Amino acid sequence: MSRDNPSGLKREELSWALTKPRLVAAACRSDSCLLCRGTGVDSSGLCGGCTILLTDEELRLVERWRAGIGP
Repeated sequence: MSRDNPSGLKREELSWALTKPRLVAAACRSDSCLLCRGTGVDSSGLCGGCTILLTDEELRLVERWRAGIGP
């Protein structure tokens, strides 16, 4: 997936970022998606559009955030 906003994370960095509570918390506080910098993020720091395109590994990490477990 290419990024519309170059200030977002590179796609290959997403799994790493989802293991960093500070990065996810900052994305949630600013309501700014980790990948595209769009608004409307969930507890994992991702917007709905980016969440749809996740790999199985990334989705597993996101589900941990949504369940309140974190990384």
